[in-house]
Amino acid sequence: MAMHSNWNPWHGCKKCSEGCQNCYVYYLDHMRGKSGSEIYKSKTGFRYPLAKDRLGRYKIRSGEMISVCMTSDFFLEEADEWRAEAWEMMRQRRDVIFLLLTKRIERVRDCLPENWGNGWDNIFLNVTCENQRRADERIPVLLELPFKHKGLHCAPLLGPIRIGEYLDSGQIEQVACGGENYGGTRPCDFDWVKALREECVSKNITFCFMETGTVFIKDGREYRITSKQIQNLQAHKSGMNFRGNEIHFDLVDSSGVPIPKEELYVPHFREKCETCSFQILCNGCSDCGACVSSDG
Repeated sequence: MAMHSNWNPWHGCKKCSEGCQNCYVYYLDHMRGKSGSEIYKSKTGFRYPLAKDRLGRYKIRSGEMISVCMTSDFFLEEADEWRAEAWEMMRQRRDVIFLLLTKRIERVRDCLPENWGNGWDNIFLNVTCENQRRADERIPVLLELPFKHKGLHCAPLLGPIRIGEYLDSGQIEQVACGGENYGGTRPCDFDWVKALREECVSKNITFCFMETGTVFIKDGREYRITSKQIQNLQAHKSGMNFRGNEIHFDLVDSSGVPIPKEELYVPHFREKCETCSFQILCNGCSDCGACVSSDG
């Protein structure tokens, strides 16, 4: 995803389940001589949702979807002292969609702001379920929480997962899955991906196969794919992505007035994006020029 679609108010995390074994945050921090277990508040990016350009306009436009804490967990215990301020910024920017991804679903209810009510329409809560055990442990908790938008993130996909009974609730609006990479070599089997997709298609729920992972099993044969770009491309070529029912977010301006659809941000993509497996989830091109300059 384009970097402009991420907001990391704090960095670092504590491993808490099987999917954390080969955490990409730990891997990338280690490459920089740092420790992924070091947790700290972002000095420059904490207030990103309220950042403005030289003309006084918000840098994040109305209708954009911003992924929160992609280098941590929004409901991390060590971040309790910073979370209230982060919630307040998301409340102020009710014209922006904030995607929260967590493994700590059991902490969510106690971490909600006092003015939460039945949920804010601009918050999209996703829970990680990397295997059947975690799916059965976490998804029932997700379904009991007062959120208007909910999704599942099955990555790294470490085994076959059946989620049909949870999709029957009608609450799950999106499912994403992908294999393990960044030093991890636990295999992802294409049969597991196809089974998940089949369940989503039967309920008309958007499904995204993000990447194969480093070790990919297809038709009983093992493939080692070290390039993330190729992992992504192979996932795209598989044809697994499926766009189901549109997810409708009721976004409003600072006065609480609904924003007309024609005034909301519409993602746009470049030619290179057409073979990216993430496109179905992506916030679109940020026009940074990197891909253009890389062409020569």
